[in-house]
Formats: sequence, structure tokens, C-alpha cells
Amino acid sequence: MIVRIMGEGQYDVADVEQDTLQKYDDEVEQAVASGDSEHVHSALTALREFVLSHAEPVADDFLGGSDIVIPYPDAEISEITELLTGEGFIPELT
Repeated sequence: MIVRIMGEGQYDVADVEQDTLQKYDDEVEQAVASGDSEHVHSALTALREFVLSHAEPVADDFLGGSDIVIPYPDAEISEITELLTGEGFIPELT
């Protein structure tokens, strides 16, 4: 699964601990639902940092699209809501 972090690039999260990734994603979704912009930005920053530190950057010559887009950490709640699916940014794998 390829994740694009706006302004950062694309990352392959296939080998990332999926349960932990999902917990970060769930936290963002809960923060957005609460409407607390400070909580949203801290949760989004934590998700971004997790992906940056655990996922593999996609090669510069990769021409494929992204499965998931994670917005800028300082994005407005309305912008974040547009990118959320019914399962957060990252669909739960079953």
C-alpha cells in the first residue's frame, strides 16, 4: 500500500506494523469527529511521524498513484474530512 504524505512524498507501508498504523489513523479520525483542531493536528503529526520513521520511501522514478493521501499536519478540519473514508485514511485490513 502506497501512502502519500502531502509535501513529503510517497511511502510504502506494506512492511509497517499494521495494527500500530491503524491506531494512529483511528486517533486522527476520532480527533476529527471531536472537532478539536489541536487534537487533530497532534494526531495527524503523530501519524505522519510514524509513517516517516517506519515506512520505506518510494523510489523517485515510481510513476504509480497513491492508495492513501495524508494531508499536511496543519490542514483545516474541513480539508481533512474530505480525505477521510468511512475507515479513516487507512482502510482496516481484515
